[in-house]
Amino acid sequence: MAVAVPQGGAGGSGWTWRPVAGDALLARAFHSCTELRGRFYLVGGVLAGGAREPSSDTVVFDPAAGLAVRVGARGGPRRSHHDAVPVGGRWLCVVGGWDGSRRLATVAALDTERGVWEAWTAASGNCPPAGLSSHTCTRLSDRELRVAGREGGTRTQRRYGSIYTLRLDPRAHTYCYKEEGCHTVSRSGHCAALLQTPGPHPSHQLLLFGGCNSAEPEVAGHWSHGKIKAFFLPKGGTTCCPPFDGTACKACEQWAGVPAGASGTTASLMFCGGALCCAVWWRNSDQS
Repeated sequence: MAVAVPQGGAGGSGWTWRPVAGDALLARAFHSCTELRGRFYLVGGVLAGGAREPSSDTVVFDPAAGLAVRVGARGGPRRSHHDAVPVGGRWLCVVGGWDGSRRLATVAALDTERGVWEAWTAASGNCPPAGLSSHTCTRLSDRELRVAGREGGTRTQRRYGSIYTLRLDPRAHTYCYKEEGCHTVSRSGHCAALLQTPGPHPSHQLLLFGGCNSAEPEVAGHWSHGKIKAFFLPKGGTTCCPPFDGTACKACEQWAGVPAGASGTTASLMFCGGALCCAVWWRNSDQS
Protein backbone atom coordinates (compact mmCIF):
# COMPACT_ATOMS: atom_id res chain seq x y z
CA MET A 1 0.00 0.00 0.00
CA ALA A 2 1.25 3.48 -0.82
CA VAL A 3 0.20 7.11 -0.79
CA ALA A 4 0.97 9.70 -3.46
CA VAL A 5 1.51 13.27 -2.27
CA PRO A 6 1.81 16.19 -4.75
CA GLN A 7 5.05 18.16 -4.75
CA GLY A 8 4.98 21.90 -4.39
CA GLY A 9 1.41 22.19 -3.08
CA ALA A 10 -1.84 22.33 -5.01
CA GLY A 11 -0.15 23.74 -8.11
CA GLY A 12 2.67 21.21 -8.10
CA SER A 13 3.48 19.31 -11.25
CA GLY A 14 4.79 16.09 -9.71
CA TRP A 15 3.90 13.42 -7.18
CA THR A 16 5.94 11.73 -4.51
CA TRP A 17 5.16 8.10 -3.64
CA ARG A 18 5.61 6.85 -0.10
CA PRO A 19 5.02 3.20 0.88
CA VAL A 20 2.96 2.83 4.04
CA ALA A 21 2.43 -0.94 4.24
CA GLY A 22 3.79 -4.15 2.81
CA ASP A 23 2.19 -7.54 3.39
CA ALA A 24 1.83 -10.65 1.23
CA LEU A 25 -1.91 -10.64 1.96
CA LEU A 26 -2.22 -7.36 0.04
CA ALA A 27 -0.64 -8.78 -3.13
CA ARG A 28 -3.46 -9.22 -5.65
CA ALA A 29 -5.04 -7.72 -8.77
CA PHE A 30 -8.57 -7.14 -10.11
CA HIS A 31 -9.86 -7.00 -6.52
CA SER A 32 -11.86 -4.41 -4.63
CA CYS A 33 -10.57 -2.25 -1.78
CA THR A 34 -13.20 -0.46 0.29
CA GLU A 35 -12.95 1.70 3.41
CA LEU A 36 -15.43 0.85 6.16
CA ARG A 37 -15.18 2.17 9.72
CA GLY A 38 -11.58 3.22 9.30
CA ARG A 39 -10.37 -0.12 7.93
CA PHE A 40 -9.81 -1.31 4.36
CA TYR A 41 -11.52 -4.48 3.14
CA LEU A 42 -9.85 -6.27 0.22
CA VAL A 43 -12.13 -8.79 -1.45
CA GLY A 44 -11.16 -11.48 -3.95
CA GLY A 45 -9.10 -10.74 -7.01
CA VAL A 46 -6.35 -12.73 -8.68
CA LEU A 47 -3.52 -13.68 -6.34
CA ALA A 48 -0.86 -14.76 -8.84
CA GLY A 49 0.15 -13.96 -12.39
CA GLY A 50 -1.48 -16.29 -14.88
CA ALA A 51 -4.09 -17.49 -12.40
CA ARG A 52 -7.50 -18.15 -13.92
CA GLU A 53 -9.54 -18.68 -10.79
CA PRO A 54 -10.40 -15.63 -8.65
CA SER A 55 -9.89 -15.78 -4.91
CA SER A 56 -12.68 -15.98 -2.35
CA ASP A 57 -10.72 -14.58 0.57
CA THR A 58 -11.24 -11.26 2.34
CA VAL A 59 -8.42 -9.32 3.97
CA VAL A 60 -8.82 -6.42 6.39
CA PHE A 61 -6.06 -3.83 6.66
CA ASP A 62 -6.02 -1.63 9.76
CA PRO A 63 -3.92 1.46 8.93
CA ALA A 64 -3.80 2.57 12.57
CA ALA A 65 -2.11 -0.67 13.60
CA GLY A 66 -0.40 -1.32 10.27
CA LEU A 67 -1.72 -4.89 10.23
CA ALA A 68 -3.41 -6.98 7.54
CA VAL A 69 -5.40 -10.06 8.57
CA ARG A 70 -7.54 -12.54 6.67
CA VAL A 71 -11.22 -12.49 7.64
CA GLY A 72 -12.43 -15.83 8.96
CA ALA A 73 -15.99 -15.44 7.64
CA ARG A 74 -17.06 -18.45 5.57
CA GLY A 75 -18.83 -18.37 2.25
CA GLY A 76 -16.97 -15.41 0.77
CA PRO A 77 -17.74 -14.83 -2.93
CA ARG A 78 -15.18 -16.03 -5.45
CA ARG A 79 -14.79 -12.81 -7.45
CA SER A 80 -12.53 -10.71 -9.62
CA HIS A 81 -13.24 -7.64 -11.76
CA HIS A 82 -16.07 -6.73 -9.36
CA ASP A 83 -16.80 -3.65 -7.28
CA ALA A 84 -17.75 -3.18 -3.63
CA VAL A 85 -19.39 -0.43 -1.60
CA PRO A 86 -20.02 0.18 2.13
CA VAL A 87 -23.67 0.27 3.19
CA GLY A 88 -25.08 1.49 6.49
CA GLY A 89 -21.69 1.52 8.17
CA ARG A 90 -22.11 -2.24 8.57
CA TRP A 91 -22.32 -4.16 5.31
CA LEU A 92 -19.73 -4.51 2.57
CA CYS A 93 -21.71 -5.18 -0.61
CA VAL A 94 -19.92 -6.90 -3.51
CA VAL A 95 -21.63 -6.24 -6.83
CA GLY A 96 -21.15 -8.32 -9.97
CA GLY A 97 -17.82 -9.62 -11.18
CA TRP A 98 -16.26 -12.76 -12.61
CA ASP A 99 -16.51 -16.02 -10.63
CA GLY A 100 -14.15 -18.03 -12.81
CA SER A 101 -16.78 -19.23 -15.27
CA ARG A 102 -19.21 -16.38 -15.93
CA ARG A 103 -20.03 -12.74 -15.30
CA LEU A 104 -22.52 -12.12 -12.51
CA ALA A 105 -24.91 -9.33 -11.52
CA THR A 106 -25.65 -10.68 -8.04
CA VAL A 107 -25.01 -8.97 -4.68
CA ALA A 108 -23.12 -10.61 -1.82
CA ALA A 109 -22.68 -8.77 1.48
CA LEU A 110 -20.31 -9.16 4.39
CA ASP A 111 -22.02 -8.30 7.66
CA THR A 112 -19.05 -6.85 9.52
CA GLU A 113 -20.86 -6.89 12.86
CA ARG A 114 -21.72 -10.59 12.69
CA GLY A 115 -18.69 -11.60 10.65
CA VAL A 116 -20.67 -13.59 8.07
CA TRP A 117 -21.21 -13.42 4.32
CA GLU A 118 -24.79 -13.20 3.02
CA ALA A 119 -26.12 -13.87 -0.47
CA TRP A 120 -28.76 -11.19 -0.96
CA THR A 121 -31.72 -12.09 -3.17
CA ALA A 122 -33.33 -10.30 -6.09
CA ALA A 123 -36.52 -8.42 -5.24
CA SER A 124 -39.69 -8.39 -7.30
CA GLY A 125 -39.31 -6.29 -10.45
CA ASN A 126 -35.58 -6.86 -10.71
CA CYS A 127 -34.26 -6.24 -14.25
CA PRO A 128 -30.57 -7.14 -13.97
CA PRO A 129 -27.82 -6.69 -16.55
CA ALA A 130 -26.63 -9.76 -18.42
CA GLY A 131 -23.55 -9.87 -16.22
CA LEU A 132 -20.99 -7.36 -14.98
CA SER A 133 -17.20 -7.21 -14.94
CA SER A 134 -14.70 -4.36 -14.85
CA HIS A 135 -17.61 -2.03 -14.06
CA THR A 136 -18.03 0.70 -11.46
CA CYS A 137 -20.56 0.86 -8.65
CA THR A 138 -21.04 4.29 -7.08
CA ARG A 139 -22.84 4.77 -3.79
CA LEU A 140 -25.50 7.49 -3.85
CA SER A 141 -27.09 6.54 -0.54
CA ASP A 142 -27.49 3.49 1.70
CA ARG A 143 -30.28 2.30 -0.56
CA GLU A 144 -29.20 3.39 -4.02
CA LEU A 145 -26.15 2.71 -6.19
CA ARG A 146 -25.33 3.66 -9.78
CA VAL A 147 -23.73 0.90 -11.87
CA ALA A 148 -21.94 1.66 -15.13
CA GLY A 149 -19.60 -0.22 -17.45
CA ARG A 150 -19.14 -3.55 -19.09
CA GLU A 151 -22.22 -5.73 -19.38
CA GLY A 152 -22.09 -9.32 -20.63
CA GLY A 153 -22.53 -9.85 -24.35
CA THR A 154 -20.17 -8.76 -27.13
CA ARG A 155 -22.93 -7.03 -29.08
CA THR A 156 -23.85 -4.80 -26.15
CA GLN A 157 -20.23 -3.95 -25.40
CA ARG A 158 -19.61 -2.78 -28.95
CA ARG A 159 -22.76 -0.68 -29.24
CA TYR A 160 -23.05 1.17 -25.95
CA GLY A 161 -22.82 0.86 -22.19
CA SER A 162 -25.99 0.64 -20.13
CA ILE A 163 -26.46 2.47 -16.83
CA TYR A 164 -28.33 0.83 -13.98
CA THR A 165 -29.71 2.03 -10.68
CA LEU A 166 -29.27 -0.67 -8.06
CA ARG A 167 -31.58 -0.34 -5.06
CA LEU A 168 -30.69 -2.15 -1.85
CA ASP A 169 -32.77 -3.11 1.18
CA PRO A 170 -30.31 -4.03 3.95
CA ARG A 171 -33.05 -5.16 6.33
CA ALA A 172 -34.65 -7.53 3.82
CA HIS A 173 -31.26 -8.46 2.28
CA THR A 174 -32.60 -7.81 -1.24
CA TYR A 175 -31.55 -5.86 -4.31
CA CYS A 176 -33.27 -4.63 -7.47
CA TYR A 177 -31.79 -3.38 -10.74
CA LYS A 178 -33.46 -0.80 -12.96
CA GLU A 179 -31.99 0.15 -16.34
CA GLU A 180 -31.84 3.88 -16.93
CA GLY A 181 -32.92 5.41 -20.22
CA CYS A 182 -29.53 7.00 -20.94
CA HIS A 183 -26.45 5.19 -22.23
CA THR A 184 -22.71 5.78 -22.39
CA VAL A 185 -20.02 4.58 -24.74
CA SER A 186 -18.97 1.03 -23.96
CA ARG A 187 -16.41 1.08 -21.13
CA SER A 188 -14.58 -1.43 -18.96
CA GLY A 189 -11.79 -1.02 -16.45
CA HIS A 190 -12.74 2.64 -16.06
CA CYS A 191 -13.12 4.89 -13.01
CA ALA A 192 -16.16 6.75 -11.74
CA ALA A 193 -16.29 9.85 -9.55
CA LEU A 194 -19.30 11.53 -7.97
CA LEU A 195 -18.41 15.22 -7.95
CA GLN A 196 -20.12 18.22 -6.41
CA THR A 197 -20.32 21.34 -8.55
CA PRO A 198 -19.32 24.71 -7.03
CA GLY A 199 -21.74 27.48 -6.18
CA PRO A 200 -24.41 28.34 -3.58
CA HIS A 201 -26.72 25.58 -4.81
CA PRO A 202 -24.36 22.75 -5.75
CA SER A 203 -25.54 19.78 -7.73
CA HIS A 204 -23.79 16.46 -8.36
CA GLN A 205 -22.50 14.71 -11.45
CA LEU A 206 -21.25 11.17 -11.88
CA LEU A 207 -18.32 11.20 -14.31
CA LEU A 208 -16.74 8.18 -16.00
CA PHE A 209 -13.07 8.28 -16.93
CA GLY A 210 -11.19 5.94 -19.27
CA GLY A 211 -12.05 2.38 -20.21
CA CYS A 212 -12.57 3.19 -23.91
CA ASN A 213 -10.87 4.91 -26.83
CA SER A 214 -12.22 8.34 -25.88
CA ALA A 215 -10.01 10.61 -23.80
CA GLU A 216 -12.98 12.64 -22.58
CA PRO A 217 -14.92 12.00 -19.36
CA GLU A 218 -18.61 11.23 -19.72
CA VAL A 219 -21.55 12.14 -17.51
CA ALA A 220 -23.41 9.06 -16.27
CA GLY A 221 -25.82 10.84 -13.97
CA HIS A 222 -26.85 14.26 -12.73
CA TRP A 223 -28.63 15.18 -9.49
CA SER A 224 -29.94 18.65 -8.68
CA HIS A 225 -29.28 20.51 -5.43
CA GLY A 226 -30.38 18.59 -2.35
CA LYS A 227 -30.98 15.25 -4.08
CA ILE A 228 -27.83 13.64 -2.68
CA LYS A 229 -27.50 14.15 1.05
CA ALA A 230 -24.59 11.90 1.94
CA PHE A 231 -22.44 9.25 0.34
CA PHE A 232 -19.33 8.87 2.51
CA LEU A 233 -19.27 6.94 5.78
CA PRO A 234 -15.92 7.33 7.55
CA LYS A 235 -15.73 5.16 10.68
CA GLY A 236 -19.40 4.25 10.48
CA GLY A 237 -20.77 7.80 10.65
CA THR A 238 -22.70 9.70 8.01
CA THR A 239 -21.05 12.80 6.60
CA CYS A 240 -22.60 15.34 4.26
CA CYS A 241 -21.42 14.92 0.70
CA PRO A 242 -18.09 16.80 0.65
CA PRO A 243 -17.00 19.23 -2.06
CA PHE A 244 -13.58 18.96 -3.63
CA ASP A 245 -11.92 20.04 -0.38
CA GLY A 246 -13.79 17.49 1.75
CA THR A 247 -12.08 15.44 4.43
CA ALA A 248 -11.50 11.71 4.03
CA CYS A 249 -11.27 9.11 6.76
CA LYS A 250 -8.94 9.77 9.70
CA ALA A 251 -7.08 6.53 9.06
CA CYS A 252 -6.01 7.77 5.62
CA GLU A 253 -5.10 11.17 7.03
CA GLN A 254 -2.81 9.51 9.55
CA TRP A 255 -0.98 7.51 6.91
CA ALA A 256 -0.72 10.47 4.53
CA GLY A 257 0.76 12.64 7.25
CA VAL A 258 -2.00 15.27 7.26
CA PRO A 259 -1.51 17.81 10.08
CA ALA A 260 -4.16 17.69 12.81
CA GLY A 261 -6.99 20.11 12.18
CA ALA A 262 -5.89 20.90 8.63
CA SER A 263 -8.49 21.64 5.99
CA GLY A 264 -7.72 21.55 2.45
CA THR A 265 -7.10 21.92 -1.16
CA THR A 266 -4.21 19.52 -1.75
CA ALA A 267 -4.97 15.86 -2.38
CA SER A 268 -3.09 12.73 -1.38
CA LEU A 269 -4.25 9.52 -3.03
CA MET A 270 -4.02 6.21 -1.18
CA PHE A 271 -3.65 3.03 -3.21
CA CYS A 272 -3.72 -0.59 -2.12
CA GLY A 273 -2.68 -3.35 -4.53
CA GLY A 274 -3.41 -1.05 -7.45
CA ALA A 275 -6.90 -0.05 -6.24
CA LEU A 276 -7.68 3.51 -5.22
CA CYS A 277 -8.92 3.48 -1.63
CA CYS A 278 -9.77 7.12 -1.09
CA ALA A 279 -8.48 10.65 -1.41
CA VAL A 280 -7.18 12.69 1.51
CA TRP A 281 -7.44 16.47 1.20
CA TRP A 282 -5.76 19.26 3.15
CA ARG A 283 -4.49 22.80 2.67
CA ASN A 284 -0.77 22.85 1.92
CA SER A 285 -0.30 26.21 3.65
CA ASP A 286 -1.43 24.64 6.93
CA GLN A 287 1.65 22.45 7.02
CA SER A 288 4.58 23.57 9.16
